[in-house]
Amino acid sequence: MKPLVLICSQDAEFYLFFSHVLEVDGFATELAGGVEDAIQQATEREPQAVVLDCQPASATGPGICARLKGELLTDALPVIALIASGAEHQQLDLLKAGIDESFLRPFAPAKLLAYLGAKLGTKPLNSNGGGDGGSLTCGELEMRLGSHRVHCNGQQLHLGPLEFNLLRHLMENPGKVCSRDELVGAAWPDNIHVGARTVDVHISRIRKALSPHNVIRTIRSAGYALEEQEI
Repeated sequence: MKPLVLICSQDAEFYLFFSHVLEVDGFATELAGGVEDAIQQATEREPQAVVLDCQPASATGPGICARLKGELLTDALPVIALIASGAEHQQLDLLKAGIDESFLRPFAPAKLLAYLGAKLGTKPLNSNGGGDGGSLTCGELEMRLGSHRVHCNGQQLHLGPLEFNLLRHLMENPGKVCSRDELVGAAWPDNIHVGARTVDVHISRIRKALSPHNVIRTIRSAGYALEEQEI
């Protein structure tokens, strides 16, 4: 069974990025939103580690850590804080709450993986950052699932985790008209709620990355489809 890491965040992009990093390296992940959700999941799911998303506008990180350490009554559960720029002031509160480790962002994800490996006694599956995981192709568009990379006409595209998931769903269903609600379900975690129109913003980012190749078709009042012809 894969070791479970609970990721506490209200940022879908944060969760999707770090869940991918962890899952490629052999971990399973679950998302928790607020303090109560984190405590409930930590109690019911019994994760092997907890990762806290510490943002400047939110002070829930130290609170979650304090509750985990105080209510679960165990020092065996490592709690790691990933501190965003501008939230450095939370470090003292995190230390008082009993945080096990903290990383100031940006940082190399390999540091988090190395820490978890040392604490949990796990062996990284893809310590070189590679990994296969299969691939998808549509014309000259290629997506490598394991390494989370996309190439178009041989050129690597730079996509965020939400754009990657949206494009993946479209590539898995070439020619099919995918509704905005369907795309929300494919790209966002279940317990993060976004408006269907948010999809439009992320589709426009994918189109910008693919420019000048306009392979995503808009079907008015219906959604989007990926053209099946060669790019």
